[in-house]
Amino acid sequence: MTESKNELIRHSAADLAAKLAAREVTAVEVTQAHLDRIALVDGGADGIHAFLHVNSEEALAVAAEVDAARAAGGAAAGELHALAGVPIAVKDLIVTIGQPTTAGSKILEGWHSPYDATVVKKLRAAKMPILGKTNLDEFAMGSSTEHSAYGPTRNPWDLDRIPGGSGGGSAAAVAAFEAPLALGTDTGGSIRQPGAVTGTVGVKPTYGAVSRYGAIAMASSLDQIGPVSRTVLDSALLQEVIGGHDPFDSTSLTDPFNDLVAAARVGNVAGMKIGIVKELHGEGYQAGVENRFNESLQLLKDAGAEIVEVSCPNLKYALGAYYLIMPSEVSSNLAKFDGVRFGMRVLPKDGPMTIERVMGATRAAGFGDEVKRRIILGTYALSAGYYDAYYGSAQKVRTLIQRDFDAAFAKADVLISPTAPTTAFKLGEKLDDPLAMYLNDVATIPANLAGIPGLSLPGGLADEDGLPVGIQLLAPARQDARLYRVGAVLESMLEEKWGGPMLAQAPDLKNAVLGAASNTAGGSN
Repeated sequence: MTESKNELIRHSAADLAAKLAAREVTAVEVTQAHLDRIALVDGGADGIHAFLHVNSEEALAVAAEVDAARAAGGAAAGELHALAGVPIAVKDLIVTIGQPTTAGSKILEGWHSPYDATVVKKLRAAKMPILGKTNLDEFAMGSSTEHSAYGPTRNPWDLDRIPGGSGGGSAAAVAAFEAPLALGTDTGGSIRQPGAVTGTVGVKPTYGAVSRYGAIAMASSLDQIGPVSRTVLDSALLQEVIGGHDPFDSTSLTDPFNDLVAAARVGNVAGMKIGIVKELHGEGYQAGVENRFNESLQLLKDAGAEIVEVSCPNLKYALGAYYLIMPSEVSSNLAKFDGVRFGMRVLPKDGPMTIERVMGATRAAGFGDEVKRRIILGTYALSAGYYDAYYGSAQKVRTLIQRDFDAAFAKADVLISPTAPTTAFKLGEKLDDPLAMYLNDVATIPANLAGIPGLSLPGGLADEDGLPVGIQLLAPARQDARLYRVGAVLESMLEEKWGGPMLAQAPDLKNAVLGAASNTAGGSN
């Protein structure tokens, strides 16, 4: 191997795939380099803590199979997927055979699924080594990955700050060069918001474009599995692997999508209309976020796109509607965790041993505060006498938001906004203020309510703190290709403006983890 491990882990997934296909490097070397990186930066009191489980033995075995097939040549090599041998991490909300799936909760500590999620089956079929399972807010409930029962994940840009949530583990793993790709789930922004604050690319596909079978349900009408990467092209490559119809998912779309990878390679937005969502920027957004957003608009205009303003007046009700619909579905989906069928079981210390009392003791010990908060809120919203006033009304608002987007897309091909109103905040800063935490998803929630696709890409660094800012693109349902087309052009222009990929801007002195890796890298690695 001519490259050091430290150099190898910094390649994009597309570049790694090309090097593997050309046999310039082996899949075992690539996988081992990432496993070594995880061992170096992820553990200990000051580590990233992106992973809850590392899958070294299986990952290396799959990599060895890929190398053997390529060495054999002929049909065996020809049948390999383009991403064969490229490692990936999986959010620990997605079930996998042979690895624990905890959903970041004590109630599922040590639990092993008897089956693979559909997306995991597709990763295995593509021979992509699975590096392990990444940390998350418990049952995906949170915006900072501080609600994990196994401790918080840290932002690689600043170890005292949050990596976003709920999928902070996946985003941090990719940002810290522990994995070139990862899978996340997005219920109200849990892929895109972590992408924004870690300087990575996060995509929520159209609802139903990627199977949810095997993703532990939080809110079934909102949840969506999607890619986490360092480039727009890498996300397109991964979405093509995991997408497609699945008969095991009743909400899975049957119609084929346009070629996402080809869209990411078009390199042209001339003549496209890009809509600024009036309600998703301005007051309440950090000045540095607004500055980077405005610069992105100018870059798209320079590339030949027409910038228009659109209004979605009902978006001001999106946060309220979401925090009625989501906890209502949570209260239903989490009813299965009863201490009887699987997972943790806690017996009451005294009194009669009834199922109700076992269930109460198990949930009291197994669920964290945020999960309990949302279950209680959802149960109340669904209770007799309140259903129409709360849940029913929220669903009506959801319909109004969908109509707002329909009207907006009649005027623009793609919509644009900041992904999050601020950069990454300090660990612990908002733990005691749930409403302030919820407001971090104000720009991402509407896409989930409407079922439309959204993409967040790095837009530069905020003036105030030098931390990443995310730019969000939204497209009509089933038009995911538009996101990749516009996103790839904007990414290229931003990298030219900033002198390279955004993660290359992470200062080593500020980030001890990246610095440690640089200092230990050598030609013999």
